[in-house]
Amino acid sequence: MRYNNLGRTGVNVSAIGLGCMMFGGRTSPEDSYEIIDYALDQGVNFLDTANVYNGGRSEEAVGEALKRNGRRDDVFLATKVHGRMSPAPNDLGNSRYHIMRECEESLRRMQTDHIDLYQLHRPDPDIAIDETLRAMDDLIRAGKVRYIGTSNFGAWQTVESIWAAKELGLNRFVSDQSPYNMSDRRVEREQIPMCQTYGMAVIPWSPLGGGGLTGKYARTDSQAAGTRFGDETDPGKLQRFSDGVLDIVDGIKPLADEKGCTVAQFALAWLMAQPGVTAPIAGPRTLEQYADNLGALDVTITDEDRAVVDSVNPPGGHVADFFEASFTPNAHRVIT
Repeated sequence: MRYNNLGRTGVNVSAIGLGCMMFGGRTSPEDSYEIIDYALDQGVNFLDTANVYNGGRSEEAVGEALKRNGRRDDVFLATKVHGRMSPAPNDLGNSRYHIMRECEESLRRMQTDHIDLYQLHRPDPDIAIDETLRAMDDLIRAGKVRYIGTSNFGAWQTVESIWAAKELGLNRFVSDQSPYNMSDRRVEREQIPMCQTYGMAVIPWSPLGGGGLTGKYARTDSQAAGTRFGDETDPGKLQRFSDGVLDIVDGIKPLADEKGCTVAQFALAWLMAQPGVTAPIAGPRTLEQYADNLGALDVTITDEDRAVVDSVNPPGGHVADFFEASFTPNAHRVIT
């Protein structure tokens, strides 16, 4: 396993993280424990979840797995807050009220006394950033949180938060988690240069384009049936499945074949080799998928490989839309 510095913190995290979004949902608790045990045995020490994943069941599965194997101290444990947790009017967002309450709930679900990286899952246009930062700073000073980070923030929002933290003498964000993969490279325009300038870790989510960059889909809609791209209850997922994505797969498959790796491994290896990237969060549904993901650590990316990727989706470009769902104004305020 390779390890990278988490921004300027001095903390070393595995070059691939384990995303736990499926745990306690499509991945049963028992299978979740097995995947976590396997990941830790392979040297992975960075686990990422969120309070909203499967209504809290992801955090519960992670907590139970670490209790069973007794390896909580081996893990850099990350979770997130922001999303709606109930129909109650204040059970969402980045207010002090919600953050303080949900931190306690996450600690309870994960059976731990602290969260290593507590991330804001989305920006909140209704809450002043200093209000949010003071709450996060209080959690750090109370010993319940070690570090704080952003997720799906615009570069200007992150810089605003850094300015506010400096003005008020508060702990500032040390990491940013944004969508980044071969099919959506928009973070290369501002987000990554911003993180490099301010010493922040870059933690890409959806490194395989929601499965579109695994090579398992063909150019017919029927191929998406029964997958996350064919989920009729979430038509937004189809925005992430396009001919452009398949053009990328067609372009990199010969390179993957030449290296003796899978398309998914090539896509992950390319991402890990991109400037500024700390640790992509690979979110498997099965143990076999994650074992394949870790094979990317053995794949070397050359300048010629980068040129091929750039030819099918230029730097800063996108052929699939991952930011759209992340930045829908006030979407979190809708009560259903």
